[in-house]
Amino acid sequence: MRKFLVVLDDSRECLNAMRFAAMRAARTKGGVTILSVIPPDEFNHWIGVGDLMREEARERIHAHFEVFAKWMRDRQGVDPVLVIREGDVVSEILAQVREDEDIGVLVLGAASGKKGPGPLVSQLSKGSGSLPIPVTIVPGDLSKERLESIT
Repeated sequence: MRKFLVVLDDSRECLNAMRFAAMRAARTKGGVTILSVIPPDEFNHWIGVGDLMREEARERIHAHFEVFAKWMRDRQGVDPVLVIREGDVVSEILAQVREDEDIGVLVLGAASGKKGPGPLVSQLSKGSGSLPIPVTIVPGDLSKERLESIT
């Protein structure tokens, strides 16, 4: 089964990327893998404090995931899988793509402000010619209705 890989982060545009991935998966009988990456610099403290912060980050990720997962299951009939990795975001996305041969498309949300599409889209766009899968960039300001019409 082909899977759509979507990145869960704190950006506003993440929501449209999640919607798009779920809608495409539902229409193509595919799956969704939601990847969240915890940057290593968040835990450069004493060992005990770092461990506690890591656990709190994981709890926040699971809480956000459950919101998206419930919507995907209830509205799209898609049961997503959560993967949490630690490290550099771009490196971990590429590692996930290499490790899971069923991932067929990377879905990213693009910011719509004057600052550009966001750091993740900018970084991955530069090397997109060497990626082993296609990348779909979803504008963060698309309406739900427009998303439904194009998926």
